[in-house]
Order: sequence, then structure tokens, then C-alpha cells
Amino acid sequence: MAAIPLSVTTQGPLYPPSEIMNEDGDFVVVGRVNRAAADGGVVAPWESVLVSAGSPVPEFGRHLPHEVIRPLTAEDDDMVLHTLPVPLPCNNYPMTFAPDQPPAERELPSYPLHRVPVPDLRDEDGPKVTEPITLGRWLRARGEVAVRVAPDRTAADFEFEFADLIPNSLYTVMSLRERDLDPAGPTRPGPLGVPNVFTTDRRGAGRYSATMPDPFPAHDRPGRNRIVNVIVLWMSYQRSYGGAIGQFGLGGDIHAQLKLTAPGFHEHTTTAP
Repeated sequence: MAAIPLSVTTQGPLYPPSEIMNEDGDFVVVGRVNRAAADGGVVAPWESVLVSAGSPVPEFGRHLPHEVIRPLTAEDDDMVLHTLPVPLPCNNYPMTFAPDQPPAERELPSYPLHRVPVPDLRDEDGPKVTEPITLGRWLRARGEVAVRVAPDRTAADFEFEFADLIPNSLYTVMSLRERDLDPAGPTRPGPLGVPNVFTTDRRGAGRYSATMPDPFPAHDRPGRNRIVNVIVLWMSYQRSYGGAIGQFGLGGDIHAQLKLTAPGFHEHTTTAP
């Protein structure tokens, strides 16, 4: 059961371009960046850049070049990271992530990650995330996942090890399935196990495990919806959402920090119980 390294990121899908902003309202992108190709199309290399919130937004399933402001450099390590405002800018993903948990507020500002208004929190309750979270600190995150298919092939175990995540924080792990971003009818992304929660220690270390039923149906099975990625989310409101990955949307209250850079797990096959 060889471990697969996860890559540090700030991105879920390509719209919004990132789940993290800076204080100026620019997307802080560590992930795929839409660029104009020589043939008139769009390519998406993995980069670290600032992207304008005024970037053009195509219909879901299509892509246009992002409006890149500049590359990110070591001089940006002290940049304080922020949530996205709600409604989300540059968003074309027609998905309700928590259909049974509609948010009470539909409009929210962008908050520094360490100043998100955690519901019902009082100073005397002992908040643990109190210092600014910078880009340099975010990019230190490391993690890996090992996958083991059960002997009867009806399930698979996912085992994670993490280091240098944000200390004393609530994280969740979600799965991305091959039809979750299907323009013809996207399925709702879900947790990788329920509960899908772990907390980090004061050094940012953590572990998580889940057993998923039939996560890798054969490629020729009708109606298949394989898990193709796993994404580690920092939860800015320090809470989880049961069978939903979040409530306010990508960057509103969930923030991808580790994932595979491309769809994976092709080598595994499972069967229905």
C-alpha cells in the first residue's frame, strides 16, 4: 500500500480560480491557471499566481483565460490570506453543496482567515486560531494518502498522514468523483467518510482514515462515478456539515489545501457489495 503524495494548493475547480484571496480581493492561486494556447484554445498549467477577480467567467464546463496579475514569489510569504466573499466571485459551478442546510446569510464579506466569525464563539471559549495565516505558512503543508482495496473488492481504505498544516485547526476530507464536474449533469461532491473530520495538533500534524464502499467501479460499468481525487479542506468556520462538504461554497467556508494535481486512482477497481 504505497503512499501517494498530495500537493499543496489553494484551488478546487478552475472557477472560482482559488478558494483563497488576499486583502485586495485578488485570487491567490496555487493550482491550474487558464492560459491562452497558440491554437486559440485554453491550457491550464500548474502555477502560483495572483488572478484578478474581474477575470471573465464562461458557462459551466467551458474555459477562458484567467486574468493573471503577476506570479507569486517568496516576497509574498507574509501575505495574509482571506476567505472569498459570498456570493462567490468568478463562480460558474451550479451546485448547492448543503441542500438540507441553507445558510441564514446569503451575502458575506471577505474575512482574514484568522478573523472569520465562528458562530456563537466568545473570547472566553478559547479560540485557537488567532494569528494571521500567511501564504508562506499555508504552503508548508504536506500530506500523503495510501489506498488499499479490501480482499473482497467491495470497499477501499484511505489512510492519510499530514504535517505542517495550520495548527490547532479543524479540517475535513472530501472526495471528488468523475461526474462531479460533468457539464451534462454534475453530481454533488461529498465527504470522504462521515464524519470526515480531523484536527491538527500544535505542530500542524494530523491523521485521517476512511473506508468507502465501492469507490472505484470498473471503467466499463454503466453509471459509474469513481472517486478520482481527494481534497483536504481547512474549515474557516471551524465546523463540519454532516453529509455536505460546506455551506457557503468553494472559498466561502471551505478552503482546499492539499490534493492530487490530476485525476488519480485509475489502477484500482472495486465491485458493488
